Amino acid sequence: MHKILIANRGEIAVRIIRACHEIGLRTVAVYSTVDRDALHVKMADQAVCIGPANPQASYLNQTNIIEAARRTGADAIHPGYGFLSENAEFAKLCETQGITFIGPHSETIALLGDKARAREVMQNADVPVIPGSAEGFTELGTALYQANEIGYPVMLKAAAGGGGKGMRLIHSEAQLKHEFTMAQGEAQKAFGNPEMYLEKFIVRPRHIEVQILADSFGNAVSLGERDCSLQRYHQKVMEEAPSAIDHKTRYEMLSTARRASKALNFLGAGTIEFLYAGPSQFYFMEMNTRIQVEHPITEFITGVDLVRGQLRIAAGMAPGISQEKVTLNGYALECRITATVPGTIKGLHLPGGNGVRVDTALYQGYQVPANYDALLAKIITYAPTREIAVKKMQVAIDETVIEGVGTNLDFLYRLLNNQDVLDNKFDIEFIDRLIKEDAHD
Repeated sequence: MHKILIANRGEIAVRIIRACHEIGLRTVAVYSTVDRDALHVKMADQAVCIGPANPQASYLNQTNIIEAARRTGADAIHPGYGFLSENAEFAKLCETQGITFIGPHSETIALLGDKARAREVMQNADVPVIPGSAEGFTELGTALYQANEIGYPVMLKAAAGGGGKGMRLIHSEAQLKHEFTMAQGEAQKAFGNPEMYLEKFIVRPRHIEVQILADSFGNAVSLGERDCSLQRYHQKVMEEAPSAIDHKTRYEMLSTARRASKALNFLGAGTIEFLYAGPSQFYFMEMNTRIQVEHPITEFITGVDLVRGQLRIAAGMAPGISQEKVTLNGYALECRITATVPGTIKGLHLPGGNGVRVDTALYQGYQVPANYDALLAKIITYAPTREIAVKKMQVAIDETVIEGVGTNLDFLYRLLNNQDVLDNKFDIEFIDRLIKEDAHD
C-alpha cells in the first residue's frame, strides 16, 4: 500500500490526507466540478475530477472513482464517512479490482447495513438488543401487528440504513397508519430499499457509542466510549468522551462491544452504538463500519490516532495498541459547526490555544456549496476535567468568526451555557425539547 485515493471531500478528506502524509503515503484527491478549489484538492499529491456537483454523478459514482484509482496508480481507497463509506457494493467492487478498501470486508458491511440481520447476529452473540422486529418488512399490516406485540411507543426505522432517514416515533396505531407510507418513501429514496422494522421506544435514553479497532489477527481493542446524546433531528450536535456512565457499566459495555466485533470478524475502525437506559441497562442500536465524525474526542482521551490505525490495519499490520495499554485520560468535547445558509467565506477566524483542535476544510474566499453536507468545521477541546473542557469550548466558540455564511454558532454557544448541559443532565430528546420550549415562548 503506497498511494491512497480519498473518496470523499471536506474536513475528513483533509484529515485523511494529513495522516497519509505523516507516514509517507502519497495521496489522490477526487472532486466534483463545484469542489475544484476545495482544500483537499490543493493538499493531495494528485487530484482527479470525477463528475459534476450532483453527488450521484461524482462522490457516489463508483465507476468514476475506480477509474480515478486506476489512472493514478492508487492501490487503496479510503472512503471517509458518508457517501460510499458503508456501501457494500463499492467495497466489493474494490475487492474485485484488486484495490484495498480501507474498512471491513464487503460481507460485513452488507450484514450490518441490514439492521434486522444485524440484530439477529447481536442476539446470537449475547449482545442485548432493544425488543423489536426479527426481520424487515414492507407491509403496513405487518407493522401494525408487530407494534401491538411490542407495545407502544415504538420507533419505526429503515432496515437498510440510519442517519434519521425514514425514522419516526410512533405513539399509536392511528399515527402508524398515517406515518408508515411517508417513512417508507424516505427509506426507499435514501437507501433504495423500502424495508422497515420496529423497535421498542426507550424513554429518554442516552446515546453511548464504543470505538473499536480490530485487526486481521483476531484482536479487537475498545477505545472507550463517547456520549452523543445531544442531537437535533437525529443528527449529532455535540459529543463528549468519556461519558458519565458508572465504571461497572462502562466495563460491561466495552466488553460487550469487543464481543460483538469478534462475532462479526470485524476489520478496521468501527463504532458500536448503544441506547443507555440506566446502570447496566444498554441496548445495541447499530454498528457503523467507518470512521466517525466525532473520532477526535477519542483520539484526545486515548492518545491513539484512529486514521493511522485504519491505515495500519488495511496494510495488514496490528493497530499499534493493545487492550491492556488503553487508558482514558481527561475529557474531550466536540462541537459541529454547520452552515444554515451557503455562501462565500468572507471572514474567518478559528480558535486555538492549549487543548483546542479544529478540523476543517475552510479558508477565506472558499465558496461553500449547497450540494453536500452542511458541516463546516469541528472544534474539539481537551482538559483534565469536564468542567475545564466545557469552559475551553465556550471560549473557543465565542472566539470563532465565520462571515459570509449562516452558521449554528449562536445555538452552540447557548447550548454550552445551558445549566442542564453543564450539569451533564440530558438525553437524546434534550435539544428537541429545548427547541419546542423556544417555540412556545
